[in-house]
Amino acid sequence: MNNPWPKVKLSEVITHRKEFVYIDDFSTYKRCRLQLHAKGIVLRDLVIGSELKTKEQQICRSGDFLVAEIDAKVGGYGIVSDELDGAIVSSHYFLFEVNQDRIDHNFLGYFVRTPDFFDQVSARGTTNYAAIRPSHVLDYQIPLPPLREQQRIVAKIDELAAKIEEARYLRHQATEEAEALTHSFINQILTKAANIASWEYGPIPMFANVNPSRTGQFDLTPEDPVSFVPMKAVDDVTGKISWPEVRPFREVAKGYTWFKEGDVIFARITPCMQNGKAAIARNLVSGNGFGSTEFHVIRPGPKLLAEWLHSLVRHKAFREDASKTFKGTAGQQRVPQSFLDQRVIPVPPLAEQRQIIAEIDALRGKVDELKRMQAATLAELNSFLPSTLDKAFKGEL
Repeated sequence: MNNPWPKVKLSEVITHRKEFVYIDDFSTYKRCRLQLHAKGIVLRDLVIGSELKTKEQQICRSGDFLVAEIDAKVGGYGIVSDELDGAIVSSHYFLFEVNQDRIDHNFLGYFVRTPDFFDQVSARGTTNYAAIRPSHVLDYQIPLPPLREQQRIVAKIDELAAKIEEARYLRHQATEEAEALTHSFINQILTKAANIASWEYGPIPMFANVNPSRTGQFDLTPEDPVSFVPMKAVDDVTGKISWPEVRPFREVAKGYTWFKEGDVIFARITPCMQNGKAAIARNLVSGNGFGSTEFHVIRPGPKLLAEWLHSLVRHKAFREDASKTFKGTAGQQRVPQSFLDQRVIPVPPLAEQRQIIAEIDALRGKVDELKRMQAATLAELNSFLPSTLDKAFKGEL
């Protein structure tokens, strides 16, 4: 169907506006920032005037159209919300006042999330980050129905967006509750374990070797293939090495963490540790693996199954306790080896470990299946809004 609405240049409905404020050292200011990929504008921070080197800043007004000079080509634009009225931005942003007699600012806000608008922005220059000018923005075109029709369309899109957001929340909540079942099951086992005489207790080194020495442990030629496991190769959802690489030994012989078949690797750095990046090293090429220096390696002894150890280190309570021992600066905090050396764990007889692991695996299988279903439905949900926007601006909604 052909679009029944005339296309007009944005210059007919918006005006480039410059309103600067002189920054007072003793006042507090809201700063906002644009999220890329047309995801809108959010609060960046609250800042004291004395912390700002540039003493002239632009003021945003509710309903303004804000465009980033550099990041426009990657979706750096959006409509200023009521909550960000009065926020400041630097001169590297362009502010446009929206003529509410001609166009609903929410209508414009939805239009800038469509491929039609993005294609117009991308057409300027040759590189992703080529700067645009206000004149470019004013030259972009938009299909413009009557104001009442704009408001009707906005109301329908708002209604759908609210339903999608609610569905996303419910699916996220269901996934979290399903994941909590596994942790709850392990909690129940650990609580009962205190009264079971056949179980042993002790620090991890009593049952496993923590960060074992590599000296004399392998005999490999420079060209021998080995498994390589960067941090990204460990799936924090399943707790498995899902994307291993194969490299010649000469490429990984120095500067990487070594482990072997059956070891448990445990991410020591934030946020990977909290996210559950720990895995059992399985199916290693040549029986040897090398990976990120941000892994601790725990090698189970004869009394400890790797699967039981893996369940313990991925358990929520274990990770929460580990985070309390972080060393280092923000963003680069790590779990020290001393935590693993001192951490007391329960170790049932091997037969009981196998039985518990079988029950945990059965439960995790159900949880993983639910997660797969949730991911599929979330993908469908995420496609609804772009499809609706496409129809809306073709006059088909």
